[in-house]
Amino acid sequence: MDIILVPGFWLDASSWSEVTPPLVAAGHRVHPLTLPGLESVDAPRAGIGLRSHIDAVVEAVDAIDGQVVLVGHSGGGAIIHGAVDARPDRVARAVYVDSGPLGEGGVINDDLPAEGDDVPLPPWNGFEDADLVDLDDGLRAAFRARAIPQPRGVAQDQQRLHDTRRYDVPATVIACEFPSSLLTEWIDAGHPYVAELARINDVEFVDLPTGHWPQFTKPAELGAAILAAVDRTA
Repeated sequence: MDIILVPGFWLDASSWSEVTPPLVAAGHRVHPLTLPGLESVDAPRAGIGLRSHIDAVVEAVDAIDGQVVLVGHSGGGAIIHGAVDARPDRVARAVYVDSGPLGEGGVINDDLPAEGDDVPLPPWNGFEDADLVDLDDGLRAAFRARAIPQPRGVAQDQQRLHDTRRYDVPATVIACEFPSSLLTEWIDAGHPYVAELARINDVEFVDLPTGHWPQFTKPAELGAAILAAVDRTA
């Protein structure tokens, strides 16, 4: 299977490097992406929006023959959902890593402080304690050293969706910061945070308790969870 891996904010393709070995060992082809504006700290980010990132994922899908699995971490979940909407017949499964699908009109996070066209990685005290579970001082320093400003438009643009066949694409949610039991409670209660997820016809939940960046705090376990999701995909 071809597996396209979409990083969350402030990260490039290399953020998946400790996650992919079990996928490669199982014979899968991995395609970790560096999205537009994330090539380097000095890369231009003006004019790059959510659609730019969705289009980059769609381009990667179109470059592959046959079905693909899309994996999106954090803000990457909204991006892969946009790609599922654009190519519902090409995606065998969408895997949301501590993330979920973003519905029509939603934004990823327009509360993040911006500096011109950039959204820099905030100071650690700008995050909830649950985000930072298992992210020790060494991992925090390594993350900050590799962090690239996120294009402001990606954080603030509204999601635009067009094809209801996206709800027929099976999904896996790897729940880290919030346990799956809480997500299912929200779905049952009709919480708007999970409204788009609730519309997907086939969703499985996998618990991987840690903070918001399991690719750093529990990379082997995350790789195994993604592999299991791929293996369950027809």
